Amino acid sequence: MEIAGIDLALIAPLLIIQLILVIVAIIDWVKVKETNGPKWLWLIIIIVINIIGPVLYFIFGRRQR
Repeated sequence: MEIAGIDLALIAPLLIIQLILVIVAIIDWVKVKETNGPKWLWLIIIIVINIIGPVLYFIFGRRQR
């Protein structure tokens, strides 16, 4: 199956990885009480910046215990 000339089989794994990253990051964001920086800003970063947003949250946003 092709969408705009791009084979869906090529981008499906990336879409699945993106979805998993976003879900895991949002679950962690809900559970944690404090983040490095405003908590609401990290939610926007997680949702808006594809693939890199959740990775940035896990590297920089989570407060070390």
